[in-house]
Amino acid sequence: MTPGTLVRSVRRRHRITQAQLAVRAGTSQNAISRIERDIQSPSVDTLRRLLAVMGEQLDLTARPMAADFDADHLADSRAQTMNERLERSLAWNRFGAQLAGAALRGER
Repeated sequence: MTPGTLVRSVRRRHRITQAQLAVRAGTSQNAISRIERDIQSPSVDTLRRLLAVMGEQLDLTARPMAADFDADHLADSRAQTMNERLERSLAWNRFGAQLAGAALRGER
């Protein structure tokens, strides 16, 4: 969910117009429209303020990502220079292209 869809869904749930929200928040209806259409990305403070004037509280949380990576591989990558990491990535891309080509040709 984007900040714009969040603002729009909360605003609609409270049955207020963009203009009413703008007056409450001390901004313009045009600014609310731009946020809701994801043309303008609001700061966390702005998003918090918009939700607060509608009686809602912004709740941002963080949690560890799923550990679906190899810690040794990550440490090895961090030890490499940017050029070495780039070359490794390009080598994997070349390998993938060769593998895809072999699959298209029906090779084993």
